[in-house]
Amino acid sequence: QVQLVESGGGLVQTGGSLRLSCATSGRTSSSYAMGWFRQAPGQEREFVATISRSGSTTYYADSVKGRFTISRDNAKTTVYLQMNSLKPEDTAVYYCAADRRTAQELRFMKGGMDYWGKGTLVTVSS
Repeated sequence: QVQLVESGGGLVQTGGSLRLSCATSGRTSSSYAMGWFRQAPGQEREFVATISRSGSTTYYADSVKGRFTISRDNAKTTVYLQMNSLKPEDTAVYYCAADRRTAQELRFMKGGMDYWGKGTLVTVSS
């Protein structure tokens, strides 16, 4: 069993930055590919970024490429999402996910991930 707890969300102005964290506990988190997904009001949950078990491979949605960076610290069992140049359309609840599939497979999943966190709200004001 793996527990995921997101933190770092909040209210920020357009152009600002936030750093989200996903703390993991339970089974060795380095056994899982990790990812960030988000869900805006009235919209489906969407892929944001995923990272491989080793942290050597990352994938990003086109909408965040060049602005967001996913990373992981397997020693601290934490996954991060550094978000820069935030836009109002980035407003959403951000969820952390862990899965035994690869990071490439995880990016295409709409559901059924092994583990989810409860999410953290990011609000970007214009």
